[in-house]
Amino acid sequence: MRKRDLLSVCIDNLKRRKSRTFLTVLGVIIGCCAIVIMISIGIGTQEAQDLMLSQMGDLTIVTVYTQSRDASAAKLDDSAVKSFERIPHVEAVSPKQFSYDLTMRVYAGKDKRYVSNWADIMGIESSTYEKFGFKLIEGDYTGRKPYSVLVGKNFAYGFADQRRPEGRNMIEYYMYQEDDPEMPEPYFDPLTTPLELEIVVSEEGGSEKTFTQEIYATGRTEEDYSKGYQTGEGIIMDIHELQTLIDTAKKEQGQKPDTKKTYENVMVKAADMEYVEEIEEQIQAMGYSTDSMESIRKPMQEEARQRQLMLGGIGAISLFVAALGIMNTMIMSISERTREIGIMKALGCFVSDIRAIFLLEAGCIGFIGGAVGVILSLIISTVMNLAAYQAPITGIGDVIAALTAQGTRISVIPLWLIGFAMLFSVVIGVASGYYPANKAVKISALEAIKRE
Repeated sequence: MRKRDLLSVCIDNLKRRKSRTFLTVLGVIIGCCAIVIMISIGIGTQEAQDLMLSQMGDLTIVTVYTQSRDASAAKLDDSAVKSFERIPHVEAVSPKQFSYDLTMRVYAGKDKRYVSNWADIMGIESSTYEKFGFKLIEGDYTGRKPYSVLVGKNFAYGFADQRRPEGRNMIEYYMYQEDDPEMPEPYFDPLTTPLELEIVVSEEGGSEKTFTQEIYATGRTEEDYSKGYQTGEGIIMDIHELQTLIDTAKKEQGQKPDTKKTYENVMVKAADMEYVEEIEEQIQAMGYSTDSMESIRKPMQEEARQRQLMLGGIGAISLFVAALGIMNTMIMSISERTREIGIMKALGCFVSDIRAIFLLEAGCIGFIGGAVGVILSLIISTVMNLAAYQAPITGIGDVIAALTAQGTRISVIPLWLIGFAMLFSVVIGVASGYYPANKAVKISALEAIKRE
């Protein structure tokens, strides 16, 4: 028989008992819908967990520390940094330094009109700013001039206007909500205003002296305290230039700078989350301590996976019950069509064609049930996400936000889940029809024709 004839016979047979076909398909729809919704809820839960963890810190960054201060402990120096760079799947490495040992003031504007009596500087490799996720509100990551720096989002609000009376010479920006339209602008734009660092050095006898260094703000960072307080109100500088300032301060105090630089910690960025654990193990094998979000993410991911399996298993039970319904329908269909099967055999129809007819009928039931089940699942998922959306929905934009905003969706149905549900429904249908189809081909043609 031609494929077109097989399909035509299949459709005619399904139409012959419409009520029974509908009930069988309905079982598949319920089973498919159950398995898709259950798994989608698990995916939505995992998405919310990943978003929560990403807000706590970059999931791909490993922070490396020395295990102890003993002389025998592995040191975090330039050779250690190079060894981390050679680890497979490492995207970027940067030591981190802070200005805790420096007492500084920052001046801005003509004739040093604006002053901040403290400065918090973090030094990292300037070439890795973007790789480590320092996002800019405006400006560029690096400039052409030496001592080009990034400043925090609210850096300019930390300055006092020396021409105004004490107590009214600073803008209390923290009294306003973020992005409040009534929030006043800072006294100056740090990206266009000259800035000068004044480093205060204490000498023996309690006297002080200072030296200055001009800096040039090229970009303003988004506030992200997981990456450092400096993204809010401080300064981010190339680590080598910060070390130069520290060395200069030591010379001014009459001390010798450290000839071999060691670092407080080193940041290592993995190319993907899946490589974090492997990278940590290799670094720990070198004698260092590590810290990352992997210690939190992995147990949560394992819990989410178990939840998905449990929810998916509950949905699969419904689909297997539907499979029994398909098998029962096919067996009943064979009993009713025994004479028809005998006539087909007597006319010379191939056994394989008879088997194909019943398998195709079972597969069609699975396909139709799977397709309708997926459509119904998408509708249910949409309703669930709209109901869970916390903001008022006033237009199509809010609807799109409710269905696409990561972390707020209860149910997430990716394309692979749609494909899996369709394929699984068809496979269940064909598998359920395999036994009845084999039973059909074993019927004797002579005995079948004799039956009424």
